[in-house]
Amino acid sequence: MPLHVARLYRAARGAGASRRAALDALLVSALALLRSATGVAERPGLRNACRHFAWQACLTARHGEDLASAVAEEQERGSTRAEDSAVDRHNNGVGRRYGELHAEALRAMPVRRAVTLLCDAALPMWRSGELQVVAPVRHRHR
Repeated sequence: MPLHVARLYRAARGAGASRRAALDALLVSALALLRSATGVAERPGLRNACRHFAWQACLTARHGEDLASAVAEEQERGSTRAEDSAVDRHNNGVGRRYGELHAEALRAMPVRRAVTLLCDAALPMWRSGELQVVAPVRHRHR
């Protein structure tokens, strides 16, 4: 098991998740990564914003805010990119709030469908400024 996967699993277990729930948290993480990488048009930072939003919304709906927060913080632990981590934490929070508001509906559908729906919901949230992205670095040409 890759190190980062083991860390997320331990974070979920540390937040009180059963083995099955911790494995489900890993499944949600993988699906959010896959769906955002393949189903979201790339604009600077948009895929990352979508992934964090969908990941945290789905985890919150399925397993509660404590587990979602613990896994998210473990993901950011040790990051050397402060601006990226700040944006990720913002989008994680937006996702958790969305997951709480829509928990019943999200829990009632298969996890793959929930993640797809959440990634689709992310684009208008990004357009409205609710989801954030790290500003692209502009290189000066001489």
